Amino acid sequence: MAQSGPDFSMAEFLGAVSDTMRPSDLRPIVVHADEVERLPADQVHNPTTLSIAGKLPTASFEIFRQTIPPGLTSDMQRHHHETVHYVISGTGHSEVEDETESWATGDFVYTPPWTWHRHHNDSAEEPVEFLTIENSRLLGLLGVGRRQSAGLSTVAEARARFGGDPS
Repeated sequence: MAQSGPDFSMAEFLGAVSDTMRPSDLRPIVVHADEVERLPADQVHNPTTLSIAGKLPTASFEIFRQTIPPGLTSDMQRHHHETVHYVISGTGHSEVEDETESWATGDFVYTPPWTWHRHHNDSAEEPVEFLTIENSRLLGLLGVGRRQSAGLSTVAEARARFGGDPS
């Protein structure tokens, strides 16, 4: 089955999504905390730590645990997928385009598609812990997933570097 392009068929794609995802040793129902897989540092373009619960049998979304060290930030980035961060612990704020919003333990932070954004840990002593859920797998299956990172730049610097063109 083609995942994109002229041979892509929505009927085939939807037909391939089973009503029930059968668990197995490779796709368990539970991924324990010590089984969450840390992404290699060269794949994370900022000082945060990202670990993925990649063995869960999710077909359309990814689940990460993200840690932002005290006083640091994630990179300035944008992507086609939507993201929701649940703040497990810590306090901080997020820049999403030209808006800045504060958050704390127990809050949910939404990042809309294709918006420049970055998350800040406002504590000098404690890390921020996020549970991050994004629909990147679905967009990847449809062949429309895209991500850009501008590193530790500002929104203005990211716009100047990448412009408004998503290509």
